[in-house]
Amino acid sequence: MTQVNITPAWAAERPPGKMTTEQLDNDSFEATYAVKMHCNDCTDQIKQCLLGVPGIEKLNFDLQKQIMSVQGSVAPSSVVAALAQCGRDAIIRGTGQPNSSAVSVLETQSFAKGESPVRGLVRMVQVADNNTFFDITINGVASAGNYYASVREYGDVSQGSRSTGPVWHQFDTPIDCRRPSDLDGTLFSGSAFLRAPVNVWEMIGRSFVLSTQPSAGASSDLCGVIARSAGIWENDKQVCACSGKTVWEERKDALQSNIR
Repeated sequence: MTQVNITPAWAAERPPGKMTTEQLDNDSFEATYAVKMHCNDCTDQIKQCLLGVPGIEKLNFDLQKQIMSVQGSVAPSSVVAALAQCGRDAIIRGTGQPNSSAVSVLETQSFAKGESPVRGLVRMVQVADNNTFFDITINGVASAGNYYASVREYGDVSQGSRSTGPVWHQFDTPIDCRRPSDLDGTLFSGSAFLRAPVNVWEMIGRSFVLSTQPSAGASSDLCGVIARSAGIWENDKQVCACSGKTVWEERKDALQSNIR
């Protein structure tokens, strides 16, 4: 494995986006990505591509396994987006230590026949006790403006946010969704990297809700159940045992379903 230390001026900066709690010292975590690369020239190109991403402290490359690891305080979606701008795709394979990460696929109840109901994805990684980052990506909401995120008591999303129960944690910082969506020119997208004084284990089985109002309740809200996801080096499969598809074939399926 090749290790690269990145030490530009921005390496000590905090994660992009507004924080919802006081700044804490322990913000760094590791995330692993599947990236197609064949030689040292590939890794050099990737390093150059990621130089402008705030929060990256260290990069490791394993050419044999086609895996890159990133250490720092950076939203995984920002790493994937930066690589996409350089013409490279990446698949997030794991974040944080075992049992410290979770994911929630956000769906809408208002979608046309044949469309995917997915409108967003939230990746969560805990870096210390009561210190968890939320990497929120939204794509395909109907109205431009601010959206408000919350974790709800229950994981029942059968009636949208109306069946998810009372608010368990409310995020103060709204998510600005005013960028045009690539799904449809009339839809909008946005993203945020937020933090909350909660633990991942406390949220498993609850739901994540996004609404145009802090007190959500309408059927148009986005919501999804919070489930555990893989930590670093816990997911190195190249072919799915169930479908027989490679990780890159599964990646295409996920993108077609609007799971970024």
